[in-house]
Order: sequence, then C-alpha cells, then structure tokens
Amino acid sequence: MVERPSLTKEELERYARHLILPEVGAEGQRKLKGSSALIVGLGGLGSPVAWYLAGAGVGRIGIVDFDVVDESNLQRQTLHLSSDVGRLKTESAAEKLRAYNPHIEIVTYAERLSAENVLKILSEYDVVADGTDNFPTRYLVNDACVLLKKPNAYASIFRFDGQASVFCAEGGPCYRCLYPDPPPPGSVPSCAEAGVLGVLPGILGAIQANEVLKLLLGIGDPLVGRFLCFDALRAEFREYEVSRNPDCPVCGENPSIRSLEEAASACAPTDAVRVPEIAPEEIPKRMAAGALLLDVREPEELAISRIEGALHIPMDEVPMRMTELEREREILVVCRVGERSREVAALLLQNGFARVYNIEGGINAYARRVDRSLPLY
Repeated sequence: MVERPSLTKEELERYARHLILPEVGAEGQRKLKGSSALIVGLGGLGSPVAWYLAGAGVGRIGIVDFDVVDESNLQRQTLHLSSDVGRLKTESAAEKLRAYNPHIEIVTYAERLSAENVLKILSEYDVVADGTDNFPTRYLVNDACVLLKKPNAYASIFRFDGQASVFCAEGGPCYRCLYPDPPPPGSVPSCAEAGVLGVLPGILGAIQANEVLKLLLGIGDPLVGRFLCFDALRAEFREYEVSRNPDCPVCGENPSIRSLEEAASACAPTDAVRVPEIAPEEIPKRMAAGALLLDVREPEELAISRIEGALHIPMDEVPMRMTELEREREILVVCRVGERSREVAALLLQNGFARVYNIEGGINAYARRVDRSLPLY
C-alpha cells in the first residue's frame, strides 16, 4: 500500500469541499498532496490549469516556459498582471501560485523544451498538461510522454474553437495516432496570427485541469480515446472517438520513432526558397530610397496600427493581385510578427520578383524598436 502524506489542520480547512466528496475524501486529498503534474506553457491554457491544480492541492507542480510576459498576453493569460510585462512567465506564475497556496511546491523551468532536456524534465512528474501553442513542442511532448509512459492531458485553442483529450494513457491513443505528422509549413496560423477569444482558453484550461485531477485521483472517466471539441460561438460541445493506431509512428506495433527528434516547425519557410530578412529599423531608410512596403495583414488589423506609406494587400489576395506590384522594385513585406509576411515573400520570390525582404518580427517589432507611438497587439 502506498503511504500518503498526512494533511495539516490548515490543509483540512482549505480542502474541506474536497473532503466531503465521497469520490475524493481525505484519502484522495492525501493522494493529490503526494502527486505531481507538469504544465508545459504558461499562456492562455497553462494559466487556468496552474490556478486550479494549485487550488486543488497537487503537491508538486512544475511549470515550463522560456518566454516573457507581453502586453498582448493579458487579454487571456490570467496568471499575469500588467505589472508583470517583461518578466519571465515562470517567475510571474510562481509568485502568484506560491501566494495562492503556500502548502504546495512550485518548480520552475525557464527554458525551451528540446530533445536534450524533455525526458529528464517530464520523467519527474506523474501527469503532463500540454498547453503549448506550436507544433514542434506539441509533437515533442507527445513523443516523450509515449516513451516515458506518462499520460498527457492535452488541449489546444484557435480563434473560437477548442479541443481537449487525454493522450498516452495506458491502452489509449497518442497525438500522432490522430495526426501522424505536423501540418505543412504555413497551413495553420498561430493564435498570434489568427487571434483567439480571450475566454476560450479559460474554458479549455479548466477542462484540462479536470482531466489532470481525475487521472491523479483515479476517478471518473478521463478523455482517453475521446476527442472533445468546443465551439464558443455556438456554445456547443461535440465528442469524437479516437482509437489507438496500430501503425502509429511512435506508439504503434512497429514504431519508426524510437528516440526523440523535434518535428519541423509548422511556420518555417519551405526549403525551396530562402527568404532574406531585414530588421524593422531598415524600413524608413529603404522606403525613402524607393522601396515598397507591402502590408499583408487583415483590414481589421490596420485599425490597430499601420505604417504610413505602406501598400495594403491581405495575404489571401496577394496571388490574384501580383500585377499591382513592380517586379524590379525592392519590396519589403510586413505582417504582425513576421510569419505571414515570410510566406508572402517566398511566394513573390517564386514568381520572379527580384528583391523581396521579410521584416523580421513584423509591425510589432517596428513598434517596439522604431515607432513607440504604435500599439502592440
């Protein structure tokens, strides 16, 4: 029989509403106190997961994120305050969580997960909660969970839609059973590019935390083999069955992935075209010399910030409107953070435009480093 840590008088009072649940009780609360969970990503999803796991009394919580708090995070990332802008997310989060529940341990990892460190970090926790917002890390976490036999409480968000499931649990599928390989570069925009309704990650993060607690307590029916989808505009949930794929490259009967290797970035440019980049500080000088600044953002983004003198053609319209551009003229392509503009620049180069450059970091980098009167978003 596993020996559980005892509960102090303060903990008995704090967790009273758990203790009167027959499915949890004192034994379940002691089980949570002796358990551990790792939260990968402290953004929109990781914030509610961290709050609820800390509040529930999970004894040791690891938090992984290498990024710093940005003003645009505050619309949805509830762990961070305006005063935290510029701080490491792990530092900001740990401060709040330790103040919220001084009876638990918070372990911070202010580093990017990689094939070199992921197995060591994940091996120290009972359950992983994947709140990442990029495909390379999502596949890396999945593959590590399979190799370590760690359940992965997964969620993702996009605009008004969210998804949740539990992968890598015993007998259940992994993420690659559903999506064997990352999507082609540029085919799926990030939340930074496409946007997300601020309340959506709160909903999905709460579901994610619920799955973590069920797994740690050993109660209920976790989302193993079930893929839950939520449409915020319709307030509608739908559930789909997901089976383990015997041909899965990582958890199948004859896996082709036996060691960790990071998946190719979904946002990386194609190998066929190398897109040169220039710093945002170059824009005024090059425009003065005759270069065209091509802004490929959506119309609603222009209402937030714009650079005087830029030609606006939304990304999706560029293929039909290339005749409006001079092939021999220097063209500087800009978007919000440099992802969409890189794809457009590659397209122009492929179609015979001689001098095309992507603006590194997009208009947000321009606002930070050149024109501070422009808002960041």
